[in-house]
Amino acid sequence: MADLFDRLRDGAAAEWSAYVDHPFVEGLADGTLAPEAYRHYLIQDYLFLIQFARAYALGVYKSDSLAEMRAFSAGVASILSEMSLHVRVCAGWGLAPEDLEAAAEARATIAYTRFVLDSGLRGDLLDLQVALVPCIVGYAEIATALAARPGALDAANPYRDWIAEYAGTGYQEVAAKARALLDASAERRLSEARMPQLVALFGKACRLEADFWQMGLDRAD
Repeated sequence: MADLFDRLRDGAAAEWSAYVDHPFVEGLADGTLAPEAYRHYLIQDYLFLIQFARAYALGVYKSDSLAEMRAFSAGVASILSEMSLHVRVCAGWGLAPEDLEAAAEARATIAYTRFVLDSGLRGDLLDLQVALVPCIVGYAEIATALAARPGALDAANPYRDWIAEYAGTGYQEVAAKARALLDASAERRLSEARMPQLVALFGKACRLEADFWQMGLDRAD
């Protein structure tokens, strides 16, 4: 039987495809993405991670068991650690920590992160997870697909480090744990009557992810 993530992805196939096959992603694969677009994305992704950590902290509050609380608490620590890595990556693109701290959130960043937080505040832990999971698992699946393309990891591709990071064992394990945690939560909270609402939630998250990519291309505030 398909796990919940597969069911959600199949139910929102068009939205998922628009997200994972976005032109921004194609530009990462072949190195044609404009450097300015990537820098803008890096800044906004840093701001995104701040709100993502808050969403995981909300997961601690929404949890019904100590096991769930520990899992989401570990997620907060992992995200905060990832932010340090992000600062180092940004430095390689000429972005200092003060550039990141002083930046204003783009509308696409606000739209997606507040959607995730609102979904968790209004709903239960499963709603929060469904809003979060397209990002977590999506990056893993996107990077795996890109890494398999000829030339994507060549030294000539300026975005090879992004692909390698998310295709690497460490992040793939993060994504696998998120899927397992989603399934465990579904065992406690899912009913078939909820599936249409969860698919719609997942689809909206995918649309907002695609908007986040587009924000990078447009370099829009």
